[in-house]
Amino acid sequence: MPTNQTSLDAGVFRAFQSYEAKARITNTRIGCILVVILMPAGVLLDYFVYPDHVWTFFKLRLACSFLAALIWGLLRTETGQTTNRLLGLIVPMLPVVFIAWMIAMTEGFASPYYAGLNLVLLAVSAVLHWTFVESLFAVGLVLLTYIAAGLLHLVAPGSTAPSLGIIVNNFYFIGLMNLIVVVGTYFQYKFRLREFTLRHELDNSRQQLEEGNRKLVEMDRVKTRFFANMSHELRTPLTLLISPLETLLHRREHLSNSQVQDLLSTMHSNGMRLLKLINDLLDLERLDTGNLQMKTEPLRVNVFVRGLANSVQAVASDKNLKLVTDVAEEVGTVLLDRDKLEKILLNLLFNALKFTPAGGQVSLSVQRANDLLIFQIRDSGMGIAPAQLPFIFDRFWQADNSTRRKHQGTGIGLALVKELVEAHNGKVTAQSEPDKGTTMTIELPYMEAQGMEEAQEERAPQEINPAVQSSANDEEWLSHLYRRAELHPSVTPLHETLRREEIDQDNRKPMLLVADDEPDMLRFLKSQLIGDFQVLEAMDGSQAVEKASQFLPEIILLDMMMPEKDGFQVCRELREKTSTQNIPIILLTARADEETKLTALSVGASDFLSKPFSTTELHLRVKNLVNQRKLQRELARNLQILEATMDELKEAQAQLVQTEKMAGLGRMSAGIIHEINNPLNYAKTGLYALRKKGQLLPEGEREVFAEVLHDIEEGVDRVKTIVSDMRTFSHPGSEQLEVVDLSKVVASGLRFVSDQLKGIEVDNQVPDGFSAIGKSNKLVQVAVNLLQNAIDAVKAKTTNGEPARISIFGRQAAGNNVLIFQDNGEGIAPENLNNIFDPFFTTKDVGKGMGLGLTVTHRIVAECGGKISVKSEPGCFTEFELEFPGKYNTVSPNDLG
Repeated sequence: MPTNQTSLDAGVFRAFQSYEAKARITNTRIGCILVVILMPAGVLLDYFVYPDHVWTFFKLRLACSFLAALIWGLLRTETGQTTNRLLGLIVPMLPVVFIAWMIAMTEGFASPYYAGLNLVLLAVSAVLHWTFVESLFAVGLVLLTYIAAGLLHLVAPGSTAPSLGIIVNNFYFIGLMNLIVVVGTYFQYKFRLREFTLRHELDNSRQQLEEGNRKLVEMDRVKTRFFANMSHELRTPLTLLISPLETLLHRREHLSNSQVQDLLSTMHSNGMRLLKLINDLLDLERLDTGNLQMKTEPLRVNVFVRGLANSVQAVASDKNLKLVTDVAEEVGTVLLDRDKLEKILLNLLFNALKFTPAGGQVSLSVQRANDLLIFQIRDSGMGIAPAQLPFIFDRFWQADNSTRRKHQGTGIGLALVKELVEAHNGKVTAQSEPDKGTTMTIELPYMEAQGMEEAQEERAPQEINPAVQSSANDEEWLSHLYRRAELHPSVTPLHETLRREEIDQDNRKPMLLVADDEPDMLRFLKSQLIGDFQVLEAMDGSQAVEKASQFLPEIILLDMMMPEKDGFQVCRELREKTSTQNIPIILLTARADEETKLTALSVGASDFLSKPFSTTELHLRVKNLVNQRKLQRELARNLQILEATMDELKEAQAQLVQTEKMAGLGRMSAGIIHEINNPLNYAKTGLYALRKKGQLLPEGEREVFAEVLHDIEEGVDRVKTIVSDMRTFSHPGSEQLEVVDLSKVVASGLRFVSDQLKGIEVDNQVPDGFSAIGKSNKLVQVAVNLLQNAIDAVKAKTTNGEPARISIFGRQAAGNNVLIFQDNGEGIAPENLNNIFDPFFTTKDVGKGMGLGLTVTHRIVAECGGKISVKSEPGCFTEFELEFPGKYNTVSPNDLG
């Protein structure tokens, strides 16, 4: 037994063993028949090889055949079938034993009959289903039997031993055959086991498929029966709803409230839609079960087609479509099922009207072609893609299954058309080209109504007044009701999609946007919410996004399935816009599964409402979200006020701190100035006396004395300058302003710093008469401060061959005079630009400045009614702009550089 049997399923292996047992019985019987036939036939070989032993060998062969026949008979009994494994080993051993007997009686190991043993082994491997162990046992017995026969011949009197070559030859071939049989049986067994396993799996799969198919057929049958039962059950309450509605609509003159009339019309229209859908489902169920009865009657085709055209003309006119009919004269009167043909043609006509844009054409033509009656409905609509044409007659198939499809439907109409046509032993085909139109062709057997023609009137959708229904036949009323349901259009009236938006600017009600492609649902929602809101309407997703962005309503009601953009896409786009991202959105849908709810919330919907819904629930959800929106806006407004107040407080606090700081600084500066001025005067007087005394010194000492005296004077002058800056800073605005020529101010400033301009290029382009209002000495101080800063900057910069340069020029901007000081020095770091005018802020080393120069400069420019700004790029340049009012100009703009 192969080792891989252990990996098989126990049940499969038991089945294989049972199969092998049956096959073994059959094959053993075949083996018995072969022994019975072939053993006696070997007498022919005996006649030529051992003619002296023909009769003896013939009796042995007959005995072997007799025993094989007995075993064949035994296998037909219950005992034989039970012991089939043992008998399967005995059958091949019978010829082996008798052939060995013949070998022992003739030449022993030298006998050519050893080849018969090989034939038996070959037959075993070909016919009998042995296992590896059984084949190994059998070939062992064959080999032992051959050896025993050879030895018996050797011990017989008068026998001679054969040559070694003959013995080796015979044993070689017997052993080789034994090996082939054992190996072949091993692989044959494996192949049989593998084949059985695959066949068993295939049988199981087939059984499962058959069982699954049986269940599917049963489920389909149960589904069909369920639809039929439900449709029958729905018809009764629906009829009881439509009948009272029609009674009320026939008495509409007693209804003064137009809103109630609109609600009744909406209820009646949707009731007829539902009744048509139920009737279609019932027809499909009857077709499935074979219970659809065909009622043929004489039909004047031209009158019938004209009546159909009159029934759908209102829909065509509403969409501004041209409806054309053409019936060939030879058509005449035929035998057809009027109701079924009407259902077929109405479905195709309404489809053509639905998918044809305004201004297009729909035509219905009828003609006879030999034994065929051919109806053709052509339209100039959007057409059908070639890849979709093979599926259009499948049940529940729709070209667009997305939530953004423009045209609603159930996918029943064309499937019903196809099956009704086939019930007439006809066929329906479609040819279409995208953007050019579609042609539907119906071919029915032509059955002329000879001698049966009768006058027929055009049958239009008549309504029996329910108020007098009791006097009419109930069956007739139901028949008219079902026909009117068939004639109820599935096309949205064009005037419903072209509503003019009216916005009342004086209306103080909160604004609400409703988006739904169903006019009845749109009208219903508006009627329910108009009392509390100013209602905007949108017929598709694109309109919803556009109107939400334009009017910014307080809340939005969105249907999930809309053309152009579905509710999910609208939610995403509104949440991405800053102006609409906080508007509450309620999503309306007929789907109530968990995945739809989670998707709605993930795309930004504030709430979710499943159809059908309670109007009370609708009002509460809308009210809660609107109130929440108002609270959020009020909170945001209060937060803005609070933030503005906090900013004002911080600014006031900073101003108070700065004012107090400046006041304290002023008081301190005044004290310092008073204490320093007196010693400075004494020092200046002493320096003057020393300069006079220096003339009395010997000639050789005068130069050294003069240098020391000059250094002392520079220090005293520096202290005097600092004191002057502090006086200006601590006593701003204490002097009278006058018109000052800025060209002279710049010239004076350059003279004050002339001793520091060695190696620096100075470009002064300020023209004469370029004036500003201020104090001349203070503006000179401004010029000196800016020039000093420029000198320090160009000297601090590590030059790369570029000469140090300071430029001063004036220009006019917006009628003002602008004085510009520019240098190509080391520049100012960006993080320091906002602080350079603060008191005591400096980036210079200790002892090289107190940080008051630019503060004083800023103060002086501001006192003159001007403003100062700075631009700088580290390592490249710094530019100070001083802008003064230009009403004192005495220079022409053409003179400015």
